[in-house]
Amino acid sequence: TNMATTLRVCVFGLLKSVPQQGLKPLCTPCVSVYIKSRQLHHGQAIQQAVIAEPVSRPAGRHAVTMIPGDGVGPELMGGVREVFKAAGVPVNFEELFISEVSPNNSVDLDTVVESLRRNKVGLKGIITSPTTFKGGILQTLNMKLRRQLDLFANVVWVRSLPGFATRHNNVDFVIIREQMEGEYSALEHESVPGVVECLKIVTRDNSMRIAKFAFDYAMRHGRKKVTAVHKANIMKLGDGLFMHCCEEVSKLYPKIQYEAMIIDNCCMQLVSNPYQFDVMVMPNLYGNIVDNLAAGLVGGAGVVPGESYSASVAVFEQGARHAFAEAVGKNIANPTATLLSACNMLRHIHLEYHAKMIDEALSKVIKGGKIKTKDMGGYSGTSDFINSVVINLQ
Repeated sequence: TNMATTLRVCVFGLLKSVPQQGLKPLCTPCVSVYIKSRQLHHGQAIQQAVIAEPVSRPAGRHAVTMIPGDGVGPELMGGVREVFKAAGVPVNFEELFISEVSPNNSVDLDTVVESLRRNKVGLKGIITSPTTFKGGILQTLNMKLRRQLDLFANVVWVRSLPGFATRHNNVDFVIIREQMEGEYSALEHESVPGVVECLKIVTRDNSMRIAKFAFDYAMRHGRKKVTAVHKANIMKLGDGLFMHCCEEVSKLYPKIQYEAMIIDNCCMQLVSNPYQFDVMVMPNLYGNIVDNLAAGLVGGAGVVPGESYSASVAVFEQGARHAFAEAVGKNIANPTATLLSACNMLRHIHLEYHAKMIDEALSKVIKGGKIKTKDMGGYSGTSDFINSVVINLQ
Protein backbone atom coordinates (compact mmCIF):
# COMPACT_ATOMS: atom_id res chain seq x y z
CA THR A 1 0.00 0.00 0.00
CA ASN A 2 0.98 3.67 -0.31
CA MET A 3 1.25 3.95 3.49
CA ALA A 4 3.59 0.96 3.68
CA THR A 5 5.73 2.34 0.86
CA THR A 6 5.93 5.73 2.57
CA LEU A 7 6.96 4.06 5.86
CA ARG A 8 9.70 2.09 4.12
CA VAL A 9 11.01 5.25 2.48
CA CYS A 10 11.07 7.05 5.86
CA VAL A 11 12.91 4.20 7.56
CA PHE A 12 15.36 3.98 4.69
CA GLY A 13 15.96 7.72 4.81
CA LEU A 14 16.77 7.55 8.52
CA LEU A 15 19.05 4.53 8.29
CA LYS A 16 20.69 4.60 4.87
CA SER A 17 23.76 6.33 6.30
CA VAL A 18 24.54 3.30 8.49
CA PRO A 19 26.98 1.08 6.52
CA GLN A 20 26.97 -1.97 8.81
CA GLN A 21 25.52 -5.27 7.64
CA GLY A 22 23.75 -7.90 9.70
CA LEU A 23 22.28 -7.37 13.16
CA LYS A 24 24.03 -4.55 15.05
CA PRO A 25 23.04 -2.45 18.07
CA LEU A 26 22.74 1.32 17.98
CA CYS A 27 23.63 3.14 21.21
CA THR A 28 20.66 5.02 22.65
CA PRO A 29 19.84 5.76 26.28
CA CYS A 30 16.23 4.59 26.13
CA VAL A 31 15.77 1.75 23.66
CA SER A 32 17.78 -0.97 21.95
CA VAL A 33 17.70 -0.49 18.17
CA TYR A 34 19.03 -3.11 15.79
CA ILE A 35 19.79 -2.86 12.07
CA LYS A 36 19.28 -5.84 9.79
CA SER A 37 19.34 -6.28 6.03
CA ARG A 38 16.32 -7.44 4.03
CA GLN A 39 16.08 -8.23 0.31
CA LEU A 40 13.37 -6.38 -1.63
CA HIS A 41 11.75 -7.68 -4.80
CA HIS A 42 14.05 -5.44 -6.91
CA GLY A 43 17.11 -7.11 -5.41
CA GLN A 44 18.05 -4.01 -3.40
CA ALA A 45 18.93 -4.35 0.27
CA ILE A 46 17.12 -2.09 2.69
CA GLN A 47 18.22 -1.67 6.29
CA GLN A 48 15.34 -2.12 8.70
CA ALA A 49 15.09 -0.97 12.32
CA VAL A 50 13.97 -3.50 14.90
CA ILE A 51 13.05 -2.00 18.26
CA ALA A 52 13.75 -4.25 21.24
CA GLU A 53 12.30 -3.78 24.72
CA PRO A 54 13.16 -0.48 26.44
CA VAL A 55 16.26 -0.62 28.63
CA SER A 56 18.54 1.90 30.32
CA ARG A 57 21.97 0.43 29.78
CA PRO A 58 24.28 3.38 29.07
CA ALA A 59 27.48 2.64 27.21
CA GLY A 60 30.81 2.53 29.03
CA ARG A 61 31.83 1.56 32.53
CA HIS A 62 31.78 3.62 35.71
CA ALA A 63 34.65 3.93 38.17
CA VAL A 64 33.52 3.72 41.80
CA THR A 65 35.68 3.98 44.92
CA MET A 66 35.10 1.02 47.24
CA ILE A 67 36.07 1.35 50.91
CA PRO A 68 35.48 -2.06 52.57
CA GLY A 69 35.65 -0.70 56.11
CA ASP A 70 36.15 -2.62 59.34
CA GLY A 71 34.32 -5.56 60.88
CA VAL A 72 32.16 -7.45 58.39
CA GLY A 73 32.59 -4.71 55.78
CA PRO A 74 35.01 -6.67 53.56
CA GLU A 75 32.70 -9.71 53.60
CA LEU A 76 29.69 -7.61 52.63
CA MET A 77 31.61 -5.84 49.86
CA GLY A 78 32.60 -9.24 48.53
CA GLY A 79 28.90 -10.04 48.31
CA VAL A 80 28.27 -6.81 46.38
CA ARG A 81 31.00 -7.74 43.91
CA GLU A 82 29.44 -11.16 43.42
CA VAL A 83 25.97 -9.73 42.79
CA PHE A 84 27.30 -7.02 40.46
CA LYS A 85 29.21 -9.61 38.44
CA ALA A 86 26.14 -11.82 38.08
CA ALA A 87 24.00 -8.81 37.09
CA GLY A 88 26.54 -7.56 34.55
CA VAL A 89 26.83 -4.16 36.22
CA PRO A 90 29.23 -1.93 34.24
CA VAL A 91 31.18 -0.73 37.28
CA ASN A 92 34.89 -0.94 37.99
CA PHE A 93 35.67 -0.75 41.70
CA GLU A 94 38.78 1.04 42.89
CA GLU A 95 39.17 -0.69 46.25
CA LEU A 96 41.01 1.14 49.04
CA PHE A 97 41.23 -0.14 52.60
CA ILE A 98 41.47 2.52 55.30
CA SER A 99 41.10 1.89 59.02
CA GLU A 100 41.91 3.31 62.43
CA VAL A 101 41.84 -0.09 64.14
CA SER A 102 44.09 -1.75 61.51
CA PRO A 103 46.44 1.09 60.54
CA ASN A 104 49.20 -1.22 59.28
CA ASN A 105 46.99 -2.43 56.42
CA SER A 106 45.55 0.99 55.68
CA VAL A 107 46.24 3.40 52.85
CA ASP A 108 46.61 7.06 53.75
CA LEU A 109 43.59 9.34 53.86
CA ASP A 110 44.79 11.53 50.99
CA THR A 111 44.69 8.52 48.64
CA VAL A 112 41.06 7.86 49.53
CA VAL A 113 40.09 11.52 49.21
CA GLU A 114 41.78 11.80 45.79
CA SER A 115 39.99 8.66 44.59
CA LEU A 116 36.57 9.92 45.69
CA ARG A 117 37.17 13.34 44.15
CA ARG A 118 38.18 11.68 40.90
CA ASN A 119 35.36 9.12 40.75
CA LYS A 120 32.68 11.35 42.36
CA VAL A 121 31.00 8.32 43.93
CA GLY A 122 31.92 5.70 46.52
CA LEU A 123 30.56 2.59 48.23
CA LYS A 124 31.76 2.47 51.82
CA GLY A 125 31.77 0.04 54.71
CA ILE A 126 31.83 1.21 58.32
CA ILE A 127 35.13 2.67 59.55
CA THR A 128 35.32 2.00 63.28
CA SER A 129 36.35 4.90 65.52
CA PRO A 130 38.11 3.68 68.71
CA THR A 131 36.51 4.76 71.97
CA THR A 132 39.80 5.17 73.84
CA PHE A 133 42.08 8.16 73.29
CA LYS A 134 45.80 7.38 73.22
CA GLY A 135 47.03 10.87 72.50
CA GLY A 136 47.45 12.73 69.22
CA ILE A 137 44.67 14.08 67.02
CA LEU A 138 41.09 13.91 68.28
CA GLN A 139 39.50 13.90 64.83
CA THR A 140 38.51 10.42 63.63
CA LEU A 141 39.05 9.18 60.08
CA ASN A 142 35.33 9.51 59.46
CA MET A 143 35.38 13.16 60.53
CA LYS A 144 38.45 13.91 58.43
CA LEU A 145 36.94 12.23 55.37
CA ARG A 146 33.69 14.18 55.68
CA ARG A 147 35.46 17.48 56.23
CA GLN A 148 37.93 17.10 53.37
CA LEU A 149 35.15 16.14 50.95
CA ASP A 150 32.56 18.49 52.52
CA LEU A 151 30.08 15.62 52.94
CA PHE A 152 27.65 17.86 54.78
CA ALA A 153 24.40 15.91 54.35
CA ASN A 154 23.71 12.37 55.51
CA VAL A 155 20.46 10.79 54.28
CA VAL A 156 18.94 7.65 55.81
CA TRP A 157 15.73 6.27 54.33
CA VAL A 158 13.93 4.30 57.04
CA ARG A 159 11.28 2.03 55.56
CA SER A 160 9.72 -1.33 56.27
CA LEU A 161 10.76 -4.11 53.91
CA PRO A 162 7.83 -6.07 52.41
CA GLY A 163 7.91 -9.61 53.74
CA PHE A 164 9.96 -8.76 56.84
CA ALA A 165 7.59 -8.29 59.78
CA THR A 166 8.69 -5.99 62.62
CA ARG A 167 6.95 -4.25 65.52
CA HIS A 168 6.02 -1.37 63.20
CA ASN A 169 5.05 -2.12 59.59
CA ASN A 170 4.65 0.28 56.65
CA VAL A 171 7.13 2.74 58.16
CA ASP A 172 8.49 5.21 55.60
CA PHE A 173 10.41 8.36 56.54
CA VAL A 174 13.76 10.01 55.85
CA ILE A 175 16.35 11.32 58.32
CA ILE A 176 18.63 14.11 57.08
CA ARG A 177 21.58 14.81 59.33
CA GLU A 178 24.01 17.72 59.24
CA GLN A 179 27.43 16.11 59.67
CA MET A 180 30.02 18.86 59.48
CA GLU A 181 29.77 20.48 62.91
CA GLY A 182 27.84 20.32 66.19
CA GLU A 183 29.35 18.19 68.95
CA TYR A 184 31.51 16.44 66.33
CA SER A 185 33.96 19.33 66.22
CA ALA A 186 36.83 17.46 67.95
CA LEU A 187 37.32 20.60 70.05
CA GLU A 188 37.92 19.10 73.49
CA HIS A 189 40.47 19.87 76.14
CA GLU A 190 41.12 19.18 79.81
CA SER A 191 41.22 22.65 81.33
CA VAL A 192 42.28 21.31 84.75
CA PRO A 193 42.74 17.69 85.84
CA GLY A 194 39.34 16.05 85.99
CA VAL A 195 37.53 18.79 84.04
CA VAL A 196 37.01 18.39 80.28
CA GLU A 197 35.43 21.05 78.09
CA CYS A 198 33.80 20.10 74.78
CA LEU A 199 32.77 22.76 72.29
CA LYS A 200 29.67 22.46 70.12
CA ILE A 201 29.86 24.50 66.93
CA VAL A 202 26.71 25.69 65.12
CA THR A 203 26.95 28.09 62.18
CA ARG A 204 24.28 29.86 60.20
CA ASP A 205 25.85 28.83 56.87
CA ASN A 206 25.80 25.10 57.60
CA SER A 207 22.38 25.25 59.25
CA MET A 208 20.87 27.05 56.26
CA ARG A 209 22.56 24.64 53.87
CA ILE A 210 21.21 21.49 55.52
CA ALA A 211 17.75 23.02 55.91
CA LYS A 212 17.69 23.90 52.20
CA PHE A 213 18.88 20.39 51.37
CA ALA A 214 16.07 18.86 53.44
CA PHE A 215 13.32 20.94 51.85
CA ASP A 216 14.74 20.36 48.36
CA TYR A 217 14.80 16.63 49.08
CA ALA A 218 11.18 16.75 50.21
CA MET A 219 10.13 18.53 47.01
CA ARG A 220 12.04 16.18 44.70
CA HIS A 221 10.72 13.03 46.36
CA GLY A 222 7.11 14.06 46.79
CA ARG A 223 7.30 14.34 50.57
CA LYS A 224 4.78 16.54 52.36
CA LYS A 225 6.33 17.48 55.72
CA VAL A 226 9.70 18.43 57.21
CA THR A 227 10.32 18.14 60.96
CA ALA A 228 13.27 20.06 62.42
CA VAL A 229 14.61 18.29 65.52
CA HIS A 230 16.41 20.40 68.14
CA LYS A 231 17.05 21.11 71.83
CA ALA A 232 16.57 24.87 71.69
CA ASN A 233 14.74 24.90 75.00
CA ILE A 234 18.11 24.22 76.69
CA MET A 235 20.74 25.24 74.11
CA LYS A 236 18.98 28.46 73.24
CA LEU A 237 21.75 29.96 71.12
CA GLY A 238 23.24 26.94 69.34
CA ASP A 239 20.15 24.85 68.67
CA GLY A 240 18.14 28.05 68.59
CA LEU A 241 20.16 29.17 65.57
CA PHE A 242 19.60 25.82 63.86
CA MET A 243 15.84 25.96 64.49
CA HIS A 244 15.51 29.57 63.30
CA CYS A 245 17.38 28.70 60.08
CA CYS A 246 14.96 25.83 59.42
CA GLU A 247 12.01 28.16 60.04
CA GLU A 248 13.45 30.73 57.66
CA VAL A 249 13.97 28.20 54.88
CA SER A 250 10.51 26.70 55.41
CA LYS A 251 8.92 29.99 54.31
CA LEU A 252 10.42 29.44 50.85
CA TYR A 253 8.49 26.17 50.50
CA PRO A 254 4.82 26.94 51.19
CA LYS A 255 3.69 23.57 49.83
CA ILE A 256 5.75 21.68 52.43
CA GLN A 257 4.34 21.45 55.95
CA TYR A 258 6.88 22.41 58.62
CA GLU A 259 7.11 21.62 62.31
CA ALA A 260 9.79 21.76 65.01
CA MET A 261 10.18 19.09 67.69
CA ILE A 262 12.44 18.77 70.73
CA ILE A 263 14.81 15.80 70.44
CA ASP A 264 13.66 13.96 73.58
CA ASN A 265 10.01 14.17 72.52
CA CYS A 266 11.06 13.11 69.02
CA CYS A 267 12.58 9.86 70.35
CA MET A 268 9.42 9.05 72.27
CA GLN A 269 7.23 9.82 69.26
CA LEU A 270 9.40 7.64 67.02
CA VAL A 271 8.88 4.50 69.07
CA SER A 272 5.19 5.18 69.75
CA ASN A 273 3.99 6.56 66.41
CA PRO A 274 6.65 6.66 63.66
CA TYR A 275 4.00 7.15 60.96
CA GLN A 276 3.70 10.87 61.76
CA PHE A 277 7.17 11.58 60.32
CA ASP A 278 8.05 12.22 56.69
CA VAL A 279 11.36 14.08 56.39
CA MET A 280 13.35 14.88 59.53
CA VAL A 281 16.29 17.29 59.61
CA MET A 282 18.59 17.63 62.61
CA PRO A 283 22.09 18.50 63.84
CA ASN A 284 24.95 16.04 63.87
CA LEU A 285 24.73 14.24 67.22
CA TYR A 286 20.94 13.95 67.23
CA GLY A 287 21.05 12.52 63.72
CA ASN A 288 23.53 9.84 64.74
CA ILE A 289 21.32 8.73 67.62
CA VAL A 290 18.02 8.92 65.74
CA ASP A 291 19.46 7.01 62.75
CA ASN A 292 20.17 4.02 64.96
CA LEU A 293 16.93 4.27 66.91
CA ALA A 294 14.93 4.39 63.68
CA ALA A 295 16.82 1.44 62.22
CA GLY A 296 15.62 -0.62 65.17
CA LEU A 297 12.02 0.13 64.18
CA VAL A 298 12.34 -1.66 60.84
CA GLY A 299 14.70 -4.54 61.63
CA GLY A 300 18.07 -3.20 62.71
CA ALA A 301 21.36 -2.02 61.26
CA GLY A 302 21.41 -4.76 58.64
CA VAL A 303 18.46 -3.48 56.61
CA VAL A 304 18.75 0.34 56.45
CA PRO A 305 20.80 2.06 53.71
CA GLY A 306 22.32 5.52 53.87
CA GLU A 307 24.28 8.02 51.84
CA SER A 308 26.29 11.21 52.30
CA TYR A 309 26.50 14.12 49.88
CA SER A 310 28.69 17.08 49.10
CA ALA A 311 28.20 19.37 46.11
CA SER A 312 30.22 16.98 43.93
CA VAL A 313 30.70 13.64 45.74
CA ALA A 314 28.26 10.97 46.95
CA VAL A 315 29.23 8.17 49.34
CA PHE A 316 26.86 5.25 49.97
CA GLU A 317 27.00 3.12 53.12
CA GLN A 318 24.82 1.54 55.80
CA GLY A 319 22.40 3.91 57.50
CA ALA A 320 23.17 2.63 61.01
CA ARG A 321 26.93 2.72 61.36
CA HIS A 322 27.83 -0.47 63.17
CA ALA A 323 30.83 -2.50 61.92
CA PHE A 324 29.63 -5.72 63.66
CA ALA A 325 33.21 -6.76 64.46
CA GLU A 326 32.03 -9.67 66.62
CA ALA A 327 30.61 -11.36 63.50
CA VAL A 328 33.81 -11.34 61.44
CA GLY A 329 34.38 -14.71 59.78
CA LYS A 330 31.14 -16.21 61.12
CA ASN A 331 29.11 -15.78 57.91
CA ILE A 332 26.10 -14.36 59.79
CA ALA A 333 26.01 -10.66 58.75
CA ASN A 334 22.94 -9.37 56.92
CA PRO A 335 23.95 -7.92 53.51
CA THR A 336 20.60 -6.21 52.88
CA ALA A 337 21.63 -2.68 53.90
CA THR A 338 24.83 -2.88 51.86
CA LEU A 339 22.99 -4.18 48.79
CA LEU A 340 20.33 -1.48 49.11
CA SER A 341 23.07 1.15 49.39
CA ALA A 342 24.69 -0.33 46.29
CA CYS A 343 21.36 -0.07 44.44
CA ASN A 344 21.02 3.57 45.47
CA MET A 345 24.54 4.16 44.20
CA LEU A 346 23.61 2.65 40.83
CA ARG A 347 20.61 4.94 40.56
CA HIS A 348 22.83 7.90 41.38
CA ILE A 349 25.06 7.10 38.38
CA HIS A 350 22.02 6.48 36.16
CA LEU A 351 22.23 2.68 36.05
CA GLU A 352 18.53 2.31 36.84
CA TYR A 353 18.18 -0.93 34.88
CA HIS A 354 20.76 -2.75 37.01
CA ALA A 355 19.58 -1.12 40.24
CA LYS A 356 16.03 -2.32 39.58
CA MET A 357 17.24 -5.80 38.71
CA ILE A 358 19.17 -6.20 41.97
CA ASP A 359 16.48 -4.49 44.06
CA GLU A 360 13.79 -6.82 42.71
CA ALA A 361 15.96 -9.90 43.31
CA LEU A 362 16.59 -8.76 46.88
CA SER A 363 12.86 -8.18 47.41
CA LYS A 364 12.08 -11.68 46.16
CA VAL A 365 14.50 -13.20 48.67
CA ILE A 366 13.03 -11.23 51.58
CA LYS A 367 9.41 -11.82 50.57
CA GLY A 368 10.11 -15.53 50.08
CA GLY A 369 10.96 -15.82 53.77
CA LYS A 370 13.08 -18.94 53.33
CA ILE A 371 16.50 -17.29 53.34
CA LYS A 372 16.89 -15.16 56.47
CA THR A 373 20.01 -14.22 58.40
CA LYS A 374 20.09 -14.48 62.18
CA ASP A 375 19.01 -10.87 62.77
CA MET A 376 15.94 -11.51 60.59
CA GLY A 377 14.93 -14.53 62.66
CA GLY A 378 16.48 -17.19 60.44
CA TYR A 379 19.48 -19.47 60.22
CA SER A 380 20.91 -18.65 56.79
CA GLY A 381 24.42 -17.33 56.35
CA THR A 382 25.63 -14.26 54.50
CA SER A 383 26.75 -16.42 51.58
CA ASP A 384 23.36 -18.16 51.41
CA PHE A 385 21.64 -14.79 51.21
CA ILE A 386 23.97 -13.52 48.48
CA ASN A 387 23.59 -16.75 46.47
CA SER A 388 19.82 -16.48 46.70
CA VAL A 389 19.91 -12.89 45.40
CA VAL A 390 22.08 -14.02 42.48
CA ILE A 391 19.67 -16.85 41.66
CA ASN A 392 16.74 -14.41 41.61
CA LEU A 393 18.40 -11.96 39.22
CA GLN A 394 16.57 -11.56 35.91
